[in-house]
Amino acid sequence: MNLNDKKLQWACRRGMLELDVMLKPYLDDVYPSLDESQQAVFRRLLEQQDQNLFEWLTARHTPEDTELANMVKQIRSYAEHRER
Repeated sequence: MNLNDKKLQWACRRGMLELDVMLKPYLDDVYPSLDESQQAVFRRLLEQQDQNLFEWLTARHTPEDTELANMVKQIRSYAEHRER
């Protein structure tokens, strides 16, 4: 695991269990197969405040940024399918 991977692993640990259980599996299972532009959007998503991430990932609000909104949809969809 290189330094960037370790930084991403750390960035997915948010201190809110609800976020951790959605972000970490997505990073492990999906992120490696994303193209560079999608990986950049995911990294940008991780730069957001925990409260915003919580509201977006629990479908209370939608990001105004279209790229972030699409990434949130992907993460939520992945999390829903993992739970089944």
